[in-house]
Amino acid sequence: MTIAFYGIPNCDTVKKARKWLEAQGLDYTFHDYKKEGADPAKLERWVAAAGWEKVLNRAGTTFRKLPEDDKVDLDAAKAVKIMEASPSTIKRPVVEYPGGILVGFKEADWTAALK
Repeated sequence: MTIAFYGIPNCDTVKKARKWLEAQGLDYTFHDYKKEGADPAKLERWVAAAGWEKVLNRAGTTFRKLPEDDKVDLDAAKAVKIMEASPSTIKRPVVEYPGGILVGFKEADWTAALK
């Protein structure tokens, strides 16, 4: 199984999810948003699959620090632009696997999808 893992290395949830994958013996490739940025076409696919409300992390510090104009009248297109400009606003981690994506780390969901 090919697993593509997207996140920021120093995020606690990303660390927990990576440990879980390794404990399951699942190989993955890691994409670091801080170094590699966020591909808008990929963001659009994630938003189409999971909804912008799930992919955009509105609870995080980075989102809360955005200008108010950026935070009002949100829709999928605006959310993608925000996430592309500020990858720290993407909910972490995002995992692409054959058959779908996972957004955030919930062990039960990951077990059902990846095992």
